[in-house]
Amino acid sequence: MPSLRLMQTTLIVLVGFAGISQGLTLPLLAILLEQQGVSSIANGVNAAAMYIGVMLVSPFLERLLQRLGYRGAIILGLILLISTTVLIPLSSGLVVWFFLRLFMGSGDSLLHYNTQLWLTAIAPPEKRGRMLSIYGLAYGVGFSIGPLGINLLPLGLWVPFVLVSILYASSFFLLSRLKNVYPEPMGQQQEGQNRFAYVFRYGWLALIPSFLYGYMESSLNGSFPVFGLRIGLSMETVSILLPSFVLGALILQMPLGAWSDKVGRKQIMMSCAVIGGIAFILFPLAQGSLWMMLTLLVIAGAVVGSFYSLGMAYAADILPSYMVPAVGVIVGVNFSAGSIVAPNLNGVLLGVSPGLMFTVMGLLLLAFAIAGIFFRVAAPHSTRQKEEQTAQTQSI
Repeated sequence: MPSLRLMQTTLIVLVGFAGISQGLTLPLLAILLEQQGVSSIANGVNAAAMYIGVMLVSPFLERLLQRLGYRGAIILGLILLISTTVLIPLSSGLVVWFFLRLFMGSGDSLLHYNTQLWLTAIAPPEKRGRMLSIYGLAYGVGFSIGPLGINLLPLGLWVPFVLVSILYASSFFLLSRLKNVYPEPMGQQQEGQNRFAYVFRYGWLALIPSFLYGYMESSLNGSFPVFGLRIGLSMETVSILLPSFVLGALILQMPLGAWSDKVGRKQIMMSCAVIGGIAFILFPLAQGSLWMMLTLLVIAGAVVGSFYSLGMAYAADILPSYMVPAVGVIVGVNFSAGSIVAPNLNGVLLGVSPGLMFTVMGLLLLAFAIAGIFFRVAAPHSTRQKEEQTAQTQSI
């Protein structure tokens, strides 16, 4: 039986590889479509295919996990990812790549859903926040490294995709060292429950961060360049500002996870939402200063860049363990929904006033902090119910 450390390390390395792949594939395909003369609107719709793929496979994730186990479901995701990655440079055209991205999103969802749930299941409760933060850090570092692979394009269209395929192929070797594990089986009474309704009823606060994170990530990656050009920034300046949010997230990813283990997940998320909300609301006022904009984006990234992993860890704290797979499905859908809603809403906001994009992000974060004041842990059999209630009493 592999050691706990080996299992944790393997899953973290695996998600790092996934981050490199996504960080390379997303901008690379956008560049290739632009070179083919595809309009920016069609390019954006094609990029959304990946998130659509995530949502399409979401209803089947839990059943596939129960049937195939963690390792088996991850391998299925890897097969989809390698197949689509190899086929992209061998094909061309907007429609073909749209469907390939659908399958890519489905494979990516299988990989992330099962690696994150597996890590959540094996992490001790007192170290869960730290482990999921390391998970998020690995993905963030990989996503930041990925775009460097664009520089391989002059060597041939197929070279960057071969690199991604090699990373995924090496993941099979890493997984071969692990024994397949199945999630905790549900009893007859648990199977009869409407688990998704249960999760929404008792863990609704923990589900919001995934939507907010998807909304913020999509806003900054997809809409921020348009915002920059609208206010007169050069593309060089935009390229400097854009990575600052990710940089901030990497700085506090692990400390926030460790603090949440000690202080409490909800308290950390509420505090971070207030700081991040204020930073976003102030951002339009800093348009005349590059350093001020840079600073505010770093601050915002530092405090809310861990929202996805912290929300998942909080759900695992306050809900029964057999409900966590259902949580994984919901947060994946929420992330995709936020990623799809953001560019469409921002398109309207940018037409009214460019700064409104950041004002809305700030208000959404402040609304989440206010919602946290009214949330009380009430889920039966919660492993952290007593600790949460104690923390709330002390805070009062």
